[in-house]
Parts: sequence; structure tokens; C-alpha cells
Amino acid sequence: MRSRAFGFGLMLFAGFGLAGCAGSGGGGPAPRKVADPALCGADRMAHLTGGPATSLPGDEVDGPLRLIRPGDMVTEDFNPARLNVALDAQDHITSLTCG
Repeated sequence: MRSRAFGFGLMLFAGFGLAGCAGSGGGGPAPRKVADPALCGADRMAHLTGGPATSLPGDEVDGPLRLIRPGDMVTEDFNPARLNVALDAQDHITSLTCG
């Protein structure tokens, strides 16, 4: 009986040791890239944060524009010239970023 308990304890200890190594493999999400807010005009439109999406001046957006609503799937391609506009459930602007 004692050897069975010892074997279980040894397996449990080994399992914890392997679990500690699992996080070091770099299998998590890639670090998020951040672009200069001036590249896509996010800096010029920062004052629109909190306002409705309809307040976005379409003629002032120099490059591509991406509206991101809650639950939207977003591609991971990085384009520093693209203006990303995060919206809440009421279509109010929560953030403006480039990428």
C-alpha cells in the first residue's frame, strides 16, 4: 500500500513539474503591435472618443477605415495606415488606433 501511495505522489509531483514548463513554449498569442497614432490620423480624431460613430469625418480619413463592434471578428493583419475605430453596443467610439 505504501508503494502505491509513493508512486501516486511521485506522478503528481512530476505532473506539476511538467505543468510549469507548459507556459514557457511561447504558444500564447503574439504581442499586439502598436503603430504611431499619427500614421492613420487617430491622433487628430482622439476628441471623437465617446461620441457616436456618425461623428467620424469620412473625408479626413486618409487610409483604410475599420469599424469594430463588440463581438466582431477582426483579422490579425497589421496595417499602420488603417484607422481602427472600436465601438460599444450603442455605436459610440471607445478608442481610435492605427493598425
